Amino acid sequence: MKCDPTLYRAAPPSLAVKPRLIRHLFLPPLIIALMIGLGYIGFWVSEHYGIRSLSENGQRQLELHARAVESEISKYTYLPSLLELESSVSKLLDEPSSETRQTVNEYLEGLNRRSRSRAIYVMDTTGRVLATSNWRDVDSYLGEDLSFRAYFQNAVRGQPGRFYGIGSTNGEPGYYLAHGLEEHGKIIGVAVVKVRLEAMEERWQRARLEAFVSDENGIIILSSDPARRLKSVVPLSDETKEKLARSLQYYWFPLNELQPLARETLAEGVEKLTFPANSELASDEQDITYLAQTRPLSDTPWNFTLLTPLADLRREAINQGILVAVAFALVAFLLIAWNERRKVIATRLAAREALQEANNQLERRITERTTDLRASNERLKGQIRERRQAEETLRRAQDELVQAGKLAAIGQMSTSIAHELNQPLAALRTLSGNTVRFLERGQLDVASTNLKTINELIDRMGRITASLRSFARRGDDKGQASLGKAVDAALQLLGSRMESAHLDLHRDFNDVQVQIDQTRLEQILVNLIGNALDAMQSQPLPALWLEGEEYDGKYRLRVRDNGHGIDAEARKHLFEPFFTTKPGEQGLGLGLTLSASLAAATGGHLGVEHPASGGTTFVLSLPLVSPTPAEPI
Repeated sequence: MKCDPTLYRAAPPSLAVKPRLIRHLFLPPLIIALMIGLGYIGFWVSEHYGIRSLSENGQRQLELHARAVESEISKYTYLPSLLELESSVSKLLDEPSSETRQTVNEYLEGLNRRSRSRAIYVMDTTGRVLATSNWRDVDSYLGEDLSFRAYFQNAVRGQPGRFYGIGSTNGEPGYYLAHGLEEHGKIIGVAVVKVRLEAMEERWQRARLEAFVSDENGIIILSSDPARRLKSVVPLSDETKEKLARSLQYYWFPLNELQPLARETLAEGVEKLTFPANSELASDEQDITYLAQTRPLSDTPWNFTLLTPLADLRREAINQGILVAVAFALVAFLLIAWNERRKVIATRLAAREALQEANNQLERRITERTTDLRASNERLKGQIRERRQAEETLRRAQDELVQAGKLAAIGQMSTSIAHELNQPLAALRTLSGNTVRFLERGQLDVASTNLKTINELIDRMGRITASLRSFARRGDDKGQASLGKAVDAALQLLGSRMESAHLDLHRDFNDVQVQIDQTRLEQILVNLIGNALDAMQSQPLPALWLEGEEYDGKYRLRVRDNGHGIDAEARKHLFEPFFTTKPGEQGLGLGLTLSASLAAATGGHLGVEHPASGGTTFVLSLPLVSPTPAEPI
């Protein structure tokens, strides 16, 4: 590359002095001003988009935690109206007596314990507490006159009473839900439930979440920071403060205003708040700035506010602004250096050629790296294909192992099954011979009775062989099974063992439909019940419990025995393949492993518990086809 040497000729001294003087006087201040301006623009842009990103993420957090607060508040709304169904409450309101009051006190005490509320009490239409769940406590509400409370005044007029306040008896804060108790269309009393919401504050603190809830008066009633509690987020006039003091809603707290140093509204329900460094809310020596996002809570006049600290965002924005200013200064310096060193154009051209060569090398490296990545991608695809083939082979092997486990179980039961079949066969031989003689003698009635007995024995043998065929066939990967039928089939297969052991069987479960193949469920139950029978061989009074319950969209079946239990060392290897505690060749060590694998394949689980009273409990959890269980068996 050639350049025109006339472009780089030095100007005559008389013409070069003035422009150089101008550059020296005005260029540095201009560069400094541009650095400051571009740095501020970079800071502002970074902070603006950072706040937008925080706002979007905070909106999701706001919705999540607000719904959690709404759920916590609404789960107690049914309790006050529940007391209308209790006849003793109506009797107490109609004709108060010490006996009726004691009955209602004990009922409210039990209901409060089960619902985990703070207190439940009943008032007459004058606001006098007639019965309460805390009647045993020193600070009991019994006999208190609470007619001045707003929730009572609303409830006695037939309106829902919702009220947050601090108790006048013990100074304890709580959320009160009141309901007017009606009889023949007339309100005869008021039922009140007091709930403590401080558990949410503890969850916020553990999650390091800064948030608060303000009520209809603008008073913070719940806060992750205790210093904010019972402060006002809106200015309160002297008249309003006096009114709230007379109502004793917040006891004698001063209700100071939570005043930020700066407040900037960014959008509806979104603000930027700055609190002073010397306030009791500050945790360090600098002012604290938050992104405050507020959302009203459903079914209440309350608002939930999420505070997101902007200190990290502010520092990052400052770093971005400094980076922009430094980058501009660097560019300006490079431009000035390039302008001042035009005379060394040859060096510049050499540097450009070197840069071009470096660029070419980079492109070559990129090409080589792309080729390597393509080759790696092809190898990865091949590994994926091999893994899929291995998974398919493993699945087929597992199916074969399951079938082997079934056949092993049938082999272990062969003696019992032979005994079950030999009895009907011996009876058939005797009855058939007797029938021939009875026919020869003309005793048709006795012969007919023998033939009916023969038919019943044949049906019994057919049920035994049908159970074996059903148990031995291969199961499908997907399907639906009846728990009751599976239990009946397993008990029929193990019937002779159970009869010989004189087993005491307890059944307490529902005949539900679960998501598993019928034969696979039967195999799991045969393994579990068979293991229980093995564990109870030395028990003089063996007992087996089959207990079920529905939990979180799944059905849990507990198979519990009173056998010798499992020692601590064997528990570590309980679900390992080929591990067994049975002597000799009585077990292959595959039953529990296959059962756990079959349960896990359908989204279920097989676990074990070791009760302190002895014995062993296996817990089989399977997904329900329908959430509504059938009638108990």
